[in-house]
Amino acid sequence: MTSLHIRRVRKRSLGAAALAAGLLATFLAAGPAVATPDPGELTPGGSGRAGLSSGEGRESAPGEIPGQDEIVHSANIKPLANIPSADPGVINTDLAFQGKYAYAGNYNGFTIYDIGNPKAPKTVTQVLCPGGQNDISVYGDLLFLSTDSSRSDDSCNSVSQPATEKSSWEGIKIFDIKDKKNPKYIKSVETACGSHTHTLVPGSRDLYLYVASYSPNEAFPDCKPPHDGISVVKVPKKSPTKAAVVAFPVLFPDGGNPGGPVNPGVTKTTGCHDITVLPSKNLAAGACMGDGILFDISKPEQPRVIDRVQDNVNFSFWHSATFNERANKVVFTDELGGGGGATCNEATGPNRGADGIYDITGRGDQRKLVFKSYFKIPRLQADTENCVAHNGSLIPVGGGRDIMVQAWYQGGISVWDFTDSTRPKEIGYFERGPLTTDALGLGGSWSAYYYNGHIYSNDIAKGFDVLRLDDWRTVSARWVQLDRLNVQTQPEYH
Repeated sequence: MTSLHIRRVRKRSLGAAALAAGLLATFLAAGPAVATPDPGELTPGGSGRAGLSSGEGRESAPGEIPGQDEIVHSANIKPLANIPSADPGVINTDLAFQGKYAYAGNYNGFTIYDIGNPKAPKTVTQVLCPGGQNDISVYGDLLFLSTDSSRSDDSCNSVSQPATEKSSWEGIKIFDIKDKKNPKYIKSVETACGSHTHTLVPGSRDLYLYVASYSPNEAFPDCKPPHDGISVVKVPKKSPTKAAVVAFPVLFPDGGNPGGPVNPGVTKTTGCHDITVLPSKNLAAGACMGDGILFDISKPEQPRVIDRVQDNVNFSFWHSATFNERANKVVFTDELGGGGGATCNEATGPNRGADGIYDITGRGDQRKLVFKSYFKIPRLQADTENCVAHNGSLIPVGGGRDIMVQAWYQGGISVWDFTDSTRPKEIGYFERGPLTTDALGLGGSWSAYYYNGHIYSNDIAKGFDVLRLDDWRTVSARWVQLDRLNVQTQPEYH
C-alpha cells in the first residue's frame, strides 16, 4: 500500500509549551426515510451569507437556541471566511483536499476552491454534472464522483428518471483535474444499485474504490436483496480509462440485520452506507445500515470481515466510521431520521442520533469491537432544525489524545475529545441558528474536516466555511501537513 506524504513542521520561535500557553489564553448526512433526503423532497432553506468576517458571531448561553441565521461559536473557534452557495437551491455535500485545493461536491456536480490563503478562499471552477449525491475523492490528477440517483445515461447532460427504467444509469464518474480550471470527464463505471459513497484504497500500481450502495426501496431492480456486499472498482493509475468493477465481495452471508419489525426502529441491512479504510493497518470499518463491521483489506479485491456489531436499542442507521490515530478505537455515527429529522432535542435524548465509541481489542482475526459510550452534542436544537451525527475527521493531535471535528447538519460543527472512550466531551463548536422558524428546514454542515491547520465545512445551504481552531489541546495538529486528504481514506499521522 502507498501512503501519503506527511510533514511535521517545526515552529521556530515558540516551543510547544509556550505556544500552548498562548493559545490557552484565547481558548478556543439515498432516500428520505433512512439517509440523505431526496433533493426533490427537501431543498435548502434560508439565504446565503456573503462576506463572513473574522470573529463574527458570539458565544451562546447554555440551553439557548440562537436566532434565525445567527452565528454562535465557542471562544476557541474563529470563523474566517464563507463563500455562499452559487445556487442556493442545490444541496452541498462532501469534501476532499489536495495541495492548496478543496473539492466540494453538490447535487449538481462539484466546485474547486483555492484555499492557499484560508482567510480568503477563491472559487476556481464549478463543474455541472448532476447526479446526487456526488460523494467525492481525489488522487493525483484524478477526481471521482458517486452517482446514486437514477439518470438517463452516464453523461453530465443526463436527466433524472425512475429507477425502474431499464436504461437507468448509476455509478462512478472519473475526471481528469490536471487543469483545475477545466476538469475533463474521462470515464464512467456503472455499479449495482449505484454509488451512494465510495472509498479510495491506494495501491502501488492500481487504485481501488470500495463502492457503498443500498436502497430502502427493494423495488429498484439492481437493489433487490440479497444486495449484501460492495462493488470493488479497480482503476489502473497509468490507464484510468480502463477502470472497471472487478469484484462484489459479500460482507453479510446471513443477510445482515433484519431490521424492523424484528428490531423495531432499526434499518434493514441491504448494503453499506460508508466505509473508512486505514491502509497503513490494512483495516477498514464499515457503517452498513443495521450493522457496524471491522474488516481486513490486505487483499483489496477480497476484503474479509473480522468482527460485526449491532445496536438494536439506540442505533437506527449506521452511517459512517472514523478510526483514532492508534487504530484501537472506531467512532460510528447513527444518522437517525436520515439527515432530514430534528433529533437534537429533548424528545430524542442523548443516546439516539449520536456517535457510538467502540474500542478495538485483541489482535489479528481475534480483534473485537467493544462498545464504550455515546457522544451527542450537548446543545439542544430547535424542532425546525435537521440535526444528527454526520461526517467528521480526526484532528491529528498525537500524544495519545483522540480529538475529532464533526458536522451535525443544523447542529453545526462540534470539536470533541474521546481520549477516554467512556467519557467523551465537546470542547468547541460553531453553528448558525435555524434556517426557518415555522417549519422543518434542510441545511447545516454536511461535512466538517480538519486539513492543514484549519476546519473546512460544506454547508448544505450556506456554502463553504473556513474556521480556525485555537486550543491548547489541538495545537500540535498544526505541525502536521498533508499532501492530500480523502477523509474516508485515513492517513497514518505518525
